[in-house]
Amino acid sequence: MLFDLFKRKQSCMESEILEQSKISQIILDSYLDKDGNINIETPQDINRIIIVASGSSYHCARYAAELFGSISKIEARAVYSSEFLLNETIAHQDGILYVFITQSGETTDTNRALDKAKEFGVKTLCITNKENSTIWNASDYKVACHAGDEKSIAATKSFTSQLICSTLLALKFAQDKGIDIYDYVLDLKTIPSYIEAAYALHPKIKQLARFISKYKHIIITADGQSYALAKEASLKIKETSYINTNSSILGEFMHGHVAILNNKNSVLIYILNDSFTYTAIKNLNTIKENYNPPICLIGNRTNQIKSTFNVNTECEKPIVKTICIAVIIQLLALETALKLHRNVDKPHGLNKVVK
Repeated sequence: MLFDLFKRKQSCMESEILEQSKISQIILDSYLDKDGNINIETPQDINRIIIVASGSSYHCARYAAELFGSISKIEARAVYSSEFLLNETIAHQDGILYVFITQSGETTDTNRALDKAKEFGVKTLCITNKENSTIWNASDYKVACHAGDEKSIAATKSFTSQLICSTLLALKFAQDKGIDIYDYVLDLKTIPSYIEAAYALHPKIKQLARFISKYKHIIITADGQSYALAKEASLKIKETSYINTNSSILGEFMHGHVAILNNKNSVLIYILNDSFTYTAIKNLNTIKENYNPPICLIGNRTNQIKSTFNVNTECEKPIVKTICIAVIIQLLALETALKLHRNVDKPHGLNKVVK
């Protein structure tokens, strides 16, 4: 199944992508007990959550904010760490929790943001891959990602681990409020096997990578919770392949941004972790009719859109599908970069921002 991945010398990025099914099981074993209870320490009486992060961690924060609203019924929003630092004051009423997400635990602007939050006496929680890091020691509550050391510049296993931990955190708050999370827990337990199934899509992903590597402009669109994945896909391809890649909510893309498709060297990728809506189908068909770009679908198939490529996960549970799509876009970024002979582990001019 993974012969194509293993027959060449593996990069760190590649091997880290392939660790994720095992890591996901470690996370589930760490935080889920046999009765379906989630063992994460959280504060009580929280009615608003503000999530602060940078880079790929911010994309996780965007997704987590949606989950807190839909599953936990708690108002939540995501803020870039650098943007947070520009504010002279922050919300600090009772019932607010600030969540900080960072792979290394040493991300400069995220740590500074936590210091700023603590000046206002708010409750803080971190999601990080590094226990005993600066942010771990400074936070009131802590969630460890258990992903192990990540050597590649591009975040892969740390990002997926953050997604799973954020989901568990949202479910924990829901559980504490008496919301039934039984079906969600059953879904979570299938993540390792579905990640393995995502690996098996490698031949299709490689074909798509070969195709999009010929284009100078890649537009990645999505709706709803999938937008966080579109942003992550855009970042992954941009930082590993150096292709001009941009992300947009599909509805917003139709307001002027769509004009970029007048450039014939453009390809559009649409990412979806749920079912197609009438509006999405209408917008994509309008794009096809007016501009006729290649349209590639990741996550779902439909006969109502004429697509050039389609990578479908065969998973109908949105939370699980999110994790699968995260793995797919990592493999897509990897293969696109390799096709262009890039150094995927050390993209030129990039370093992990921890100083």
